Amino acid sequence: MVQEAKLENGVPQTAGWFVVNARDASWVHNEMGWYCNFQGEDDSSFAQLGINLNVLPPGAPMAIYHEEPGQEGFLVLRGECLLLVEGKERRLREWDFFHCPPQTKHTVVGTGDTPCLVLAVGARKGRASYPYDETAARHGAGLETAEQPPREAYARFGELEPSDPPELF
Repeated sequence: MVQEAKLENGVPQTAGWFVVNARDASWVHNEMGWYCNFQGEDDSSFAQLGINLNVLPPGAPMAIYHEEPGQEGFLVLRGECLLLVEGKERRLREWDFFHCPPQTKHTVVGTGDTPCLVLAVGARKGRASYPYDETAARHGAGLETAEQPPREAYARFGELEPSDPPELF
């Protein structure tokens, strides 16, 4: 029988099943926006499936343009954003779903006048890679040069700090 996980401040501390309201889950924030991944550390991390909520201010990318060895999916729950995929731009609005097969180069950038809310899920199958893409660089959502290390690209957005959920809720 699978035991119920112990939660502390909305974060699982032990392995097992649990229920948490997104308002009560652990959130972090930086210039890219707000992020909630629902999982804990070590035994309470999610080994097979990543799932998170992202609240993106206009102009902020969800991540640096990248590709993953596992498939991902993105559902826009509120607002508008711009999908950058394989060097192309595609506008997304509420209820649009983007299926992202393995090795598809992509990221999402908030647009419009208000933050957007995106649910992201993905298979845990290894490390992402970060190719240079001119379109992503133009939107401030990618490496600035082909030689730039990904950590340096992320550093321009500041450290993730604990946060309350955004006012969207």
